[in-house]
Amino acid sequence: MRLSDTLTKQKVALPDTGPIRMYFCGPTVYQRAHIGNARPFVLGMWLRNWLHTQGRDVKLVHNITDINDRIYEAAPGASAELAERATEWYFEDTEALGLGLPDELPKASEFVPQIIRFIEELIAGGYAYEVEGDVYFRVTRDPDYGRLSGQRPDQVEEQEPNARKEDPRDFALWKANKPDEDTWWDSPWGRGRPGWHIECSVMAEELLGPVFEIHGGGLDLVFPHHENELAQSSALGHDFARIWTHNGLLRFTGSKMSKSEGNIVTIREAVERWGHEAILVYFLTGHWSKPIDFSEDVMESAEARVDRFREVFRGESQAVGDWDEFAAALEDDFNTPEALAVLHGWRDHALLRRALAVFGLASLAETEDAPPEIVELAERRRHARAARDFDEADRLRAQIEAAGWEARDVADGFQLVPR
Repeated sequence: MRLSDTLTKQKVALPDTGPIRMYFCGPTVYQRAHIGNARPFVLGMWLRNWLHTQGRDVKLVHNITDINDRIYEAAPGASAELAERATEWYFEDTEALGLGLPDELPKASEFVPQIIRFIEELIAGGYAYEVEGDVYFRVTRDPDYGRLSGQRPDQVEEQEPNARKEDPRDFALWKANKPDEDTWWDSPWGRGRPGWHIECSVMAEELLGPVFEIHGGGLDLVFPHHENELAQSSALGHDFARIWTHNGLLRFTGSKMSKSEGNIVTIREAVERWGHEAILVYFLTGHWSKPIDFSEDVMESAEARVDRFREVFRGESQAVGDWDEFAAALEDDFNTPEALAVLHGWRDHALLRRALAVFGLASLAETEDAPPEIVELAERRRHARAARDFDEADRLRAQIEAAGWEARDVADGFQLVPR
């Protein structure tokens, strides 16, 4: 399988053997995530699913940034409470997409001791310095700085203004606690908190090792976030990510999409309005590395595609479908628009169900109702989740699965799908 790599500007092949370890940057949790935030989450889950079908050992890490300037600004004096609440929102909203969850969902706040150790190593190596409680990375120590974003070092503008820095381009690894910031940690440099970029370097390396196969995220993260991750990890001699995948951003168009200012639609609003199947089909229509428009008309088209797939399963199964053609589209830069076009020509129910399952769309093949006793178990599980009794919810899920069904959480309750 080959994927477009931001660093080399070429398609790079994944190794033929061994595990595939992936780190996809998640949200900064201070409000409800919008539908654009779902794209890297969806891409990561799809890649994991596809690689699983190929028999590969895959681990997907999708982080939560719960220490960040935006959180402090959004909730002065209550940043931790807001971050916790917004994290729960994100889990609820992404779970409603029907794709399940990544293998690891680390929070930055869970890795502060490891972050401090990482910063200490950078200081010991001369790659970082402390100034009145702040710690900065020396950009001049990295002669290749700018290689990911394509900038020359002399083109890089100041990222975080501070007259005490040695160089305007230097970026923060640790920030001293300010009077209005209620959440802080002790460190060798005094009370404070990590900078944004160091959080992801540490979480990725702690959970995947100092070198891993894929680092993903939105195109807006190339600079400064991922550029700085690469610089600080490389400074310690870590190879870090072999392939950098940056998905294109959503372009919100039209005037009827949402009451919210800026015409932005949250994941939750989108699921409630169009359903998770239409959202996933919508994402399939655009190549992951390109921008994609989001509008009323686009979503109506996605709904029509969903109906066409359902119509296939209402008819008789026919031996029409070529798995190799479908696989070829995904193996060549995970070309989902081409794969989607292939699927629309299939009439083989078993083959189509198998392919749709890669994208979390096996529910389009549902043709039978679950027996009453399974529905009752699913209802009990829904109530357990609402009461935050997750142990009981997990027990009921296992019982449902043992009976040959899968309970999927959606915005209006649950779906029961034969396993």
